[in-house]
Amino acid sequence: MPVDRQTDAVGQRLRITEIFYSLQGEARTVGHPTVFIRLTGCPLRCDYCDTEYAFQGGEWMVQGDILARVAEYHPRFVTVTGGEPLAQPDCRALLAQLCDQGYEVSLETGGALDISGIDARVGIVMDLKTPGSGEETKNRYANIALLKPKDQVKFVIGDRADYEWSRAKLGEYHLNDVCEVLFSPVHGQLNPTHLAEWILHDRLPVRLQIQLHKLLWGDARGR
Repeated sequence: MPVDRQTDAVGQRLRITEIFYSLQGEARTVGHPTVFIRLTGCPLRCDYCDTEYAFQGGEWMVQGDILARVAEYHPRFVTVTGGEPLAQPDCRALLAQLCDQGYEVSLETGGALDISGIDARVGIVMDLKTPGSGEETKNRYANIALLKPKDQVKFVIGDRADYEWSRAKLGEYHLNDVCEVLFSPVHGQLNPTHLAEWILHDRLPVRLQIQLHKLLWGDARGR
């Protein structure tokens, strides 16, 4: 008997740390009310990580229940984040289901795992890990060729050395010809004004990003 793909997809399970409604603090839709689906687990251990609580625990949920929870907020924007969402095999099916529901969907990924096979309707925000993260060697540079113009590459920068490394990668991979590039200071570590001045001095074709949610609510969980 043929498998009903819709029923099969909504029955798949993912481990979820939290689902919450807030303002998007980063990337292209910054400032917009957004539902966040935070998946549990991550293969990376970045020194500046601000979501270590998502490494373990969480609750197993079938996709149908996840979709129902999201629908309660009647959102336009939905972001799937982590942890590292792509560490769970059923993440791609969830992303496609969210798009099918008519939401504008984005994925936040650390850049260490393969981004192939993600629904083309999804906007990908992909990190390239700087030396200061302690996870630079995990970058999967083959992902760059898979990015679309509406996607974004993010560098989280902790000091001048991270900035110079990021500037070099920007040129090496011609990233501003691929998609939009974000330079973001590590919250509480690098003065955003210094990063802004470096960008202006070097006339870099990047967007300075400051985490809006941290300015509003600090490091509060679920914000």
